[in-house]
Amino acid sequence: MSELAQVLRHVAPVDDPHALVGYSTGDDAAVYRITADRAMVVTADFFTPIVDDPYDFGRIAAANALSDIYAMGARPLFVLNLVAFPRKLLGEGILETILRGGGEVAHEAGVPTLGGHSIDDPEPKYGMVAVGEVHPDRMVTNAAAQPGDVLVLTKPIGSGVIATAIKAGTASKGVIDAAVAVMAALNRGSGEAMVAAGAHAATDVTGFGLLGHLHRMLVASGVAAHLRAEAVPLLDGARELAAAGHVPGGTQRNLADLASHVDFAATVDATARTLLGDAQTSGGLLISVPGDRVATLLREIGGKAPCAAVIGSVIEGRPGHIQVE
Repeated sequence: MSELAQVLRHVAPVDDPHALVGYSTGDDAAVYRITADRAMVVTADFFTPIVDDPYDFGRIAAANALSDIYAMGARPLFVLNLVAFPRKLLGEGILETILRGGGEVAHEAGVPTLGGHSIDDPEPKYGMVAVGEVHPDRMVTNAAAQPGDVLVLTKPIGSGVIATAIKAGTASKGVIDAAVAVMAALNRGSGEAMVAAGAHAATDVTGFGLLGHLHRMLVASGVAAHLRAEAVPLLDGARELAAAGHVPGGTQRNLADLASHVDFAATVDATARTLLGDAQTSGGLLISVPGDRVATLLREIGGKAPCAAVIGSVIEGRPGHIQVE
């Protein structure tokens, strides 16, 4: 049992017919029914800086928080800022720049920032509470993937490796700029496309990595999956930096936690295995869509996402098991 699962054992079970999605399936956001045709979708996310530029940090954190709303097939309504920042640096203009970046992404998403909460903290942290809305019959969860579905990923992976290289001062400006552009991109287009295409299930790819989030979706759905490593898109420079040893601790923990759930073919080298488990920030959506609707999904996504890669399929098998070739 993972450390997270052990902690969640002590959370009181939810006994409310209006609570449509809680913590039990590890989904991206909570969903609470308000009326027969309206449900609130609520999520919160924040983290320490993963890039040096405060404006980019704000943009990435906002896109990351809003991603959970889009992953549920919902429409965001508003956001609240979550700030931890050292009081002694308030006069430096850094926090204002972080908030400006976050606010501009919220504006791009078409939602207002209605307030928030801040604390004095020696280590800066920033994120958002995001509140959205969805029709209860049209929400997309991580618990309905079916055998025969095709798996589509809408952003390349490798941001954890690149963030680690940034801290070490070994990531080039070109690599950083390309990664920031992907991480700061909203998943709005992907979310709208999956709803239009009739996707069965979805999740966004963040801290548990591609393999970790896929595993959670498979467990919740009671199915297994086959993944093609060479079909998974990578951020520019990610493979080289991973091979050079710039691997975050979160990535290593992800791979250790998944050791009994993933079977790698001998042709999948160590660097590819590392990247498949790499802890992501503001990653894309991983969408499970019926095979006969893949073309529709890819057409609907069009140029609205950094990529739209067919990376594998859902199969019958031990729930949560992943075959990687």
